[in-house]
Amino acid sequence: MTDKIALITGASRGFGAAIAKALAADYHIVAVARTVGALEELDDAIQAKGGQATLAPMDVTVDPAMQQLCRGIHDRWGKLDLWVHTAIHAAPLSPASHISPKDFASSLNVNVTATQRLMSYVAPLLGTTGRAVFCDDAVAGQKFYGTYGATKAAQMALARSWEAETTRTGPKVVLVAPAPMPTALRARFFPGEDRSALTSPDAEAARLLRQITG
Repeated sequence: MTDKIALITGASRGFGAAIAKALAADYHIVAVARTVGALEELDDAIQAKGGQATLAPMDVTVDPAMQQLCRGIHDRWGKLDLWVHTAIHAAPLSPASHISPKDFASSLNVNVTATQRLMSYVAPLLGTTGRAVFCDDAVAGQKFYGTYGATKAAQMALARSWEAETTRTGPKVVLVAPAPMPTALRARFFPGEDRSALTSPDAEAARLLRQITG
């Protein structure tokens, strides 16, 4: 049994699930997502590889739940070695002048506010030697991406600030840029796209694994 612990937020599908499976050989996975069925499928896949997971069916925007999660990690293991944050809200594409206030608020809540709160809760668990990983997506400023692009850019600004602030002290903050993948998020932006030309999440997880784990 490994004594290394990895927290994956947004672990039920896409890149989050793929990186959870890729890490399972060397880490006990704490998998966070809202969809219980998808988490159970991930658990089956991890067990089939000989790994172990703790499932946390929680919403990252619910502050008491995230406090409970991180307190539970502290009480059980006393630390985290790795946090990979893939939870994201993809609002519908829209002209900037027609953005839905509800969609914008939801995107801010998931992509920015929840990320900032999680940083504050996870940082003590990572200590000076852990690693925090964020997924970049350079769409800010592209037409119709106002909601997703603005909130994703804000998320990455937080991550880059944390990266600069912890260069000497740790934890190590890592930014990765996955290639386009046939995920549910991308399908919302590119309906009808030929997905056969895209890179699978499992392949991207394998490609980025060394960068993520160091």
